[in-house]
Amino acid sequence: MLPRIESAGLDGWMVRLFDTIDEANMPWLTALVRRCEASFGDALVDLVPSYTTLLVVFDPLAMAPDDARRRLTALLADLQPDEQREDVGPRELPTWYDPSVGPELERLAERGEMTVEDVIKRHSQIEYRVFALGFAPGFAFMGRVDEHIAGPRLETPRRRVPKGSVAIAERQTSAYPLVSPGGWNLIGRTSAVLFDRHREGFSLLAVGDRVRFVPVSRAEFERLGGDTQGVEASQ
Repeated sequence: MLPRIESAGLDGWMVRLFDTIDEANMPWLTALVRRCEASFGDALVDLVPSYTTLLVVFDPLAMAPDDARRRLTALLADLQPDEQREDVGPRELPTWYDPSVGPELERLAERGEMTVEDVIKRHSQIEYRVFALGFAPGFAFMGRVDEHIAGPRLETPRRRVPKGSVAIAERQTSAYPLVSPGGWNLIGRTSAVLFDRHREGFSLLAVGDRVRFVPVSRAEFERLGGDTQGVEASQ
């Protein structure tokens, strides 16, 4: 039966709200995040939302585990979804789509029997929802990608994926906020600063955000401060 509260150690409870990934889950998850922040107060250490769950980490010296569970049970009893604010537009990520920064662009095009331009169009015309943050600081798991351009993760992950790389894995898409290893299909690069230690909240994106990838030329990408490291000057 859902929702269900599961043990996540001495200082955490995992609240399982759903068993399938769906954009309709987001208003419920964001509502629970907001209510936990208000209810747990200084005893709250961290909240980690995902596609279907919310991990609640608390200070066991400030709140006993059984008390934390009872508090979550009470919050779930009358939980209502957050209202969707349609007046707030999507966050736009300027993206330079090109094989020089997106080495899997052509492979995904061949796989879907379409042109590179078709892949770019299908990826950039969808408004995505941020389902979860994880893997690396500021890395937002977004969905859902057009099924015609979806592709499995690479059999052998790269040791180094450049900062800002826009990528696809199955029906998910994201952009790498920092240089890191990674096994997703790279299709472009964004100039957006996705993670900044001097920014409140650090991450540009938050769970529940709506996001659009906006195609730009290389010149515009560079003007916006995009990283062209590793790209041939003649490109």
